[in-house]
Amino acid sequence: MSSNNSSSKVVTVDEQALKQADEQAVDEDGFPVVNETPEFEATVEQEVQAKVDANHPDGIVDTSDDRIHGATLEQEERIRAREDELELISAQAEMGLQEGRAKRTRAIAADQSKARRVEFQKRAASVDPMADPERADPRTELTQEQLAAVNKQSMRLAKELDGWSRAAISRRLSEVVGGQDLTSAVVNVFEELQTAPGHVIPIGKLEEVSRKEVSIEGRVETLWDPSHPSIAQVGLIADDSGQTRVTIWKSSDAPWIEEGEQVRIHKAARNWHEGRVSLAVTGWTTIHFAERGRWWE
Repeated sequence: MSSNNSSSKVVTVDEQALKQADEQAVDEDGFPVVNETPEFEATVEQEVQAKVDANHPDGIVDTSDDRIHGATLEQEERIRAREDELELISAQAEMGLQEGRAKRTRAIAADQSKARRVEFQKRAASVDPMADPERADPRTELTQEQLAAVNKQSMRLAKELDGWSRAAISRRLSEVVGGQDLTSAVVNVFEELQTAPGHVIPIGKLEEVSRKEVSIEGRVETLWDPSHPSIAQVGLIADDSGQTRVTIWKSSDAPWIEEGEQVRIHKAARNWHEGRVSLAVTGWTTIHFAERGRWWE
């Protein structure tokens, strides 16, 4: 014998309809209220496809809120690819603007630098006519024979004049040779460039220079005890053209020199001592030692 402890109540379709009608809201006139906003729900096929897309190994791993709602994997991949492409185009455009701006800035700076250089040369031309950037090249006024002779002498002088190029010498020589013979022009140009400002001049030419600061190069012949506590060193420096007395003041903080050393002194103050020209090393002076090795060697 079998027993059934469960009980069930069979509800008819009419009863279900009556129950739903009782539960349905009515308006103030007693008419049932109908919800005109339909509720959309995914079909069984869509739910299955969503689960397949979310769990497929070739699908998007990240199934968080970053996923595009309502888009399949294929659609989402196309959207993401288009977004990456637009981001790349935007970055390239921005970089192009930066490069163009930098290029224009460099061009403007170069033009301004050129303008300042020309202006400086024009001001310098009031003292040295050779510095005038607008002056005509005097070599164009020479005959072919004169130009050949000037170029030959310029090559020879360039080997004897430190810091002067052959082109600069030939240009200056062409200016002078128009009013005198070539031999005299060569001698005058050599002496002029040899004692030009900013260049090392022979010690024997110090008396012929009128400016206050000069640069020389020579060997330290001898040193003796200073006669004043404010003097660090004093001695004689000589080259092939002559020798001169050099006084190094303590306030200059100049490096110590030794007898027998080859030194080059820039911007030494030119003065006179006992009727002879002498030099003083000041705070504006620099001393270079050609024979001293660098400290890391």
